[in-house]
Parts: sequence; C-alpha cells; structure tokens
Amino acid sequence: MRIALIGNPNSGKTTIYNELTGKNEKVGNWAGVSIDKRESRIKKKYDKEGNVVLVDLPGTYSLSPYTSEEGVTRDYILKEKPDVILNVVDATNLSRSLFFTTQLLELGIPLVVALNKSDVKEKKETRIDTKLLSEKLACPVVETNGISGNGLQEVIETLRSIQNDEQKVIYQNTIENKEEADRDRFDHVNQIVKDVEQRKNEQINSMTDTIDSFLTHPVFGLAFFALVMTSVFYISQTTVGTWVAEWFVGYIETFQEWVSQLLQDTNPFVQALIADGIIGGVGAVVGFLPLIMIMYFLITLLEDCGYMARATVVLDPIFKRVGLSGKSVIPMVIGTGCGIPAIMACRTIKNERERRSMVMLATFMPCGAKLPVIALFAGAFFPEALWIGPLMYFIGIALILLGAVLIKAINGSKFKKSFFIMELPEYKLPNLKLAIRSMFEQGKAYILKAGTIILVCNTLVQVMQSFNWSFELIEEGMESTSILASIAGPFSILLVPIVGVAAWQLAAASIAGFIAKENIVGTIATCYAITNFIDTEELELIGSGNSVAAVIGITKVAALAYLIFNLFTPPCFAAIGAMNAELQSKKWLAGAIGLQLMTGYTLGYLVYQFGTLFTTGHMGQGLFLGMIPILGFIFTTGFLIIKNNRG
Repeated sequence: MRIALIGNPNSGKTTIYNELTGKNEKVGNWAGVSIDKRESRIKKKYDKEGNVVLVDLPGTYSLSPYTSEEGVTRDYILKEKPDVILNVVDATNLSRSLFFTTQLLELGIPLVVALNKSDVKEKKETRIDTKLLSEKLACPVVETNGISGNGLQEVIETLRSIQNDEQKVIYQNTIENKEEADRDRFDHVNQIVKDVEQRKNEQINSMTDTIDSFLTHPVFGLAFFALVMTSVFYISQTTVGTWVAEWFVGYIETFQEWVSQLLQDTNPFVQALIADGIIGGVGAVVGFLPLIMIMYFLITLLEDCGYMARATVVLDPIFKRVGLSGKSVIPMVIGTGCGIPAIMACRTIKNERERRSMVMLATFMPCGAKLPVIALFAGAFFPEALWIGPLMYFIGIALILLGAVLIKAINGSKFKKSFFIMELPEYKLPNLKLAIRSMFEQGKAYILKAGTIILVCNTLVQVMQSFNWSFELIEEGMESTSILASIAGPFSILLVPIVGVAAWQLAAASIAGFIAKENIVGTIATCYAITNFIDTEELELIGSGNSVAAVIGITKVAALAYLIFNLFTPPCFAAIGAMNAELQSKKWLAGAIGLQLMTGYTLGYLVYQFGTLFTTGHMGQGLFLGMIPILGFIFTTGFLIIKNNRG
C-alpha cells in the first residue's frame, strides 16, 4: 500500500513522516522545508506486515500550484495515483486546512484526515466534533499528535481498511470562474467549521502579539536577530563547544601519537601518510565536530520554538527592496545548515528570474561545512574577538542583497512586486528530543563526509606533497619541489594581493576547498606539518611550539582576508551540481560561478589592502596585480549591463 502524505505547510506533516518511518527529515515553520517528494517504508511498530510505503510530499495550500515544489505534489497525486491519501490537517487552523481537503476529496482517492496538533488545540480551549466533521467530509477523521505518536496507529489501520473503498464526493465545485469557485469553496468550508468547531474567544492583543510586535519590528527585530546569532556563536564556538572539543581532541591526539609510535620502525613515508596525512588531516576536521553539533542543536531549538519564522519576517522587507522575493529569506536560513537544500528551496519562489537569482546567491550564507574554517581562523588569529563568526554571516546577507542588485542591473529588467505570506507558528517550548536527534544526525553526516571525501582528499594531498614529478620521495624541507607545490604554485600568485605572500600551501588548501570546504583545515594542517592542530583554549593550530600566524607567516589582516576569500568564492562541487540542476542553463551557471569567484576575490583583496593600509600606513603586496582580475570583472559586468539595457 502506497500512502501519499499531504498537507499545508506547518501542519506537522513532516513530523508525522519522521515518527512513522523513523527518519529525521528537516522540520521547519515555513513553506519550502520540504521541496521534493521522499518516501520510505513505515516502522514495524505501525506496520507489522512491512508493505506500507509512505510518500511525503511538499506542503501546499491548493491543487493549483504557484511554485515548482507545489507542482511536485499536484503531479504526484494526479499522475502516480497513490492507493490512499493521508491528509494532515492543522486542528488549530481548520478553515485554512479544509480548503485543500475538499479539493483532495474531489479526486475520488480514499482519504483519511489526520487532525493534527490536538495538544495545541486543547491548550487553546478549542473543541472539534470529529464525528460530525467525518460525516460532513464523508471520510474518516482521526485526532493525532505527530510528536508523541498518539493516534498514528489508528491512522494506519484506518487507511488499510479503506484502501479499496470508493471515496464519496459530497461537494463538487463546477463553477468555471476561478475566483468565484474559490469563494464558493471557502463558503462551504467555513460552514463546516462553524458546525463542528467551538472556539473560546481569544483576546485581541495577546501575549503572542506583544512579543511579535517586538521580534518583527524593523529595527528592534533586526537588532535582536543580531544578538541571537552572536549568542549562538558564543555558546558553540567560545564556551560550551570549546569545552567539549578539548575533551574530544585529547582522544584524537592520543590515538594519533599511538599510531605514530606503532609505525616508527616502518618507512617514513608510510608513517607520515597514515599518522599525519590520514589521521592528522581528518582529525583536523573532525576536531571541530563538537562546535558544529552544538550550533546545529541551538539552531534547531530556535526553529522549533517559532523564532526563525519571525526572523524571516524581519528580513523580508529588506529583500523586497533589492528586487528579490520575500521567500528568498527561506533559502538563506536553510543555507546556514547546507548549501544544497538551500539551493533546492529556491523552488518556492514563483518568479523565474527571482528564483534563478537566489539560486546564484544562496551559497553566500556560510554553511556548516565552512564552520571549521571560521572556527580555525577566528580562534587562531582572533582569540579574543567574538565578532568574527557573526560577522561572516552578516557579510553573507549583505552580499546576497548586493548581488541581487547587480543581477537585476545585468538582466536589464525590473522585478515584479512579490508578496510574502507566512503563517507565524505558535510559540512553544522546543522539543529537546528533536533537537538532540537532529544534532546527532548532522554529526553523523559530517563524520561520514570526513571518512570519505575528506579522507581521500587529505591522502591525495599527503602523497602529492611527498613526491616530485619523478615520483621520488622528497627530503624534509624540500616540499616546494613536490607535485602539490608545482600545481598550486601558479595559483598562489593570485593570492599575493589577498595574503601578501605567494604561499603554495594556502593555494592548495583553497583548491581542496572546492571539493569540500572542510578540506581547507585538513590541507593546511597537512601542508604545514602541524597535524597536532588544536589548542582548544585558544582554538589555534600548533606545531613545534609555533602558533598558526608564525608557522604560516601571514598577518592577522591577511588571515581575515584569506578567510573571507574562501567563504565567499564558489561552494563545493556538490552545491555547484545542485545549482546546475536548478538553473537549467549553462549560461546562468557560468555566470553564477563567475559572480561568486570574483565576489570572494574582490572582497578578500579590499580587506587585505585597506586593512594593511589602516594597520601599517601603506598598501599591501600585490596592489596592482589584484586590480587586473577585478577590473576585468568590472568591465565584463558593465558590458553586460549596457548590452542588456540597450536590447
């Protein structure tokens, strides 16, 4: 039996999917969290026969889709013909949910209504006559609680019992004019709600309204958002995260030393490859795992309690001013976790130009893979500066806004006015079980990535650094003659205007970062032979008693510029692949990569040059060299703007 799980955004649909299947799909308080269908067999707890497949479809308000992810839902129902439909209805907002339900009932597919959020309904002192509602809709209605699992067993049993039945259609809308048809449907739904629901009169100005007036205020709300993000970084990267990392890294270093001693009588290359390249390189990335997991935990709590939805409302007016859809806020927030689902979440944007623009810009938000890079450079070069981490996120927001203005100018066309409608969820105590599970799932994914992509990359870096082109093992201190140095050397010239030196090690780290951004940390540790890398009190790399600044030989200004360069140049290959799939145009993809590459380079150049001027009284190295690619970018952009505007 194949069940289509369907409902409005924020109805608790994905929570039910996770409970029934044992999965841990992302749950959020806005449309766009689910952007494609996903399916899985449900747990034996609910299906002993093991033949029930649950298909979770993107949330939608109607069978008339306005966005591509809503089209996924419509197309699946009409073309795939599921055996039964499980329609999740928000018990706290019955009239809105039943509009979609009446459309589903017209299809004639057996349907069960899961009246979800029954616990919240009771707190609001709202009573719904489920028996009468079932009679009005001519389908079974079961009260459920997706978090606790109450009612879900009854739902599955009911779906089994009706899968071969013919669904009765008690309301068939035959009005041709869409506006009149929708109005008639709303009247029908409102009459049903009036008959089955008894709601206590709520105060006009409730405590929720008072809090929202502050959190969604254009000035105070933005300031509070800045405070929240700063607090998240302070907890995850300066206090709790660091304390956990100190304990965790101790075990990694002990294991690395044990392996090194075990291999001390073997070939020096083998010892260096296994102890330093593989264990040390991967350990350099995994060592930041506690910091990342704690940050994911805090972000999940913020989403679950209802705050992140308010944050998107605060940022919405700013996005509209630069020509982006209000829904562009959604990929931006999701992008703090991973760039790939952020790119896919752009499907919620109706206007094609706005959607493509946001696909190009979404990865400017630092994702989880960039956190180790931020933590490394912030802790090593700026141990007392708590503003480094939050600053990177605010730079990301600013670049998205400026990039939107630039793309708008290049396209030579005005964006249509767009409207952003979002239901603000009720405030609630966050679900600690959900947050902990999400934290460990993200940690598991991070470890798997370190054990595959990063392991292979660090092994390759170690091998290329150990041999020359004649495949002769190079002597200590002669790493500049290695294969890796010869490949990265030409690229290091381009880094002179950003870091002040032609360091092939830094160039190699940046190149490795295009495979996975976490590789930057591991490659630096391997290339500089400082794989005992974390002093968790200061969060800095250490090697032979030298700090990162002394080992690498760059200034604090150069370190900040190099960090910015790596964060805001093109993302990993996987994210670029997602961009290619969503843009569906090689021209747009090339433009996106070019825009990101030159944005990161230009920003890094400006930070280093003017930062050096401010700290030393003179401009940095490579002043005129850096102008060449930047001027080329400016002239190309100007040419495109003029060409499109004339056309």
